Amino acid sequence: MDNLLEIKNLTVEYKNNSTNSVIKAVNDVSLTIKRGETYALAGESGCGKSTLSKAITKLVETCDGDILFEGKSIFSQSKEDEKHYPLDVQMVFQNPYSSLNPKMKIGEILKEPLDINTDYTKTRKKAAVREILESVGLTEDVIDKYPHEFSGGQRQRIAIARALILNPKLLIADEPVSALDASIQAQIINLLKTLKKERNLTILFISHDLNVIRYIADRVGVMYFGNLVEENDTTSIFNFPREDYTKKLLASAPVLKTK
Repeated sequence: MDNLLEIKNLTVEYKNNSTNSVIKAVNDVSLTIKRGETYALAGESGCGKSTLSKAITKLVETCDGDILFEGKSIFSQSKEDEKHYPLDVQMVFQNPYSSLNPKMKIGEILKEPLDINTDYTKTRKKAAVREILESVGLTEDVIDKYPHEFSGGQRQRIAIARALILNPKLLIADEPVSALDASIQAQIINLLKTLKKERNLTILFISHDLNVIRYIADRVGVMYFGNLVEENDTTSIFNFPREDYTKKLLASAPVLKTK
């Protein structure tokens, strides 16, 4: 597999106005995400996982380093690449309710990216909405309803559908199941695994839940206070961790037992 995304010596800093100090939320991080894999970022809350994802999507400014997408820096893109990059990289957020406009019907939410970014006919847009709803396990009758009329799991399916309707190459899932109960978590994780296979997706999966990461990830990077302290394939990370922090993180995770 070739590299879809390369992060080179990336640093992101936040200023703490109360102490007039600078916090390195991401500190000289380098990693690669291969095309077609699920790469998981693990670590405690506040370790820099989400900041890294926001840097990839240009939601925060970086201080140093580079991010390459398909071999090209996202900070010195041509007008054409700059136009297409937001379409190629889409994000699913933690809270499926706050990430959906409560005043818009589901059909409008899903059609909006097509209205803005494509010249599809009205008929083609309707067909695209129906197709993406079916792919996430929802039926067409949801299009005239509002987000509050759905459960958390259904709302997250809608959020995933919105992220995928433009056929991105990279899907960033930032704690996408942490707000859901365990049984619904499993459904959404299985859905992501199915969509990855069906749509040839590359996924950056961000979570503090090691049991979820173990199930979904091909490779894992472990972050601690803004640093990438360990990186390996999933089996090696869980069975043969090298770093003390990774060992402590694994030891603190609850063990799920099945009969």
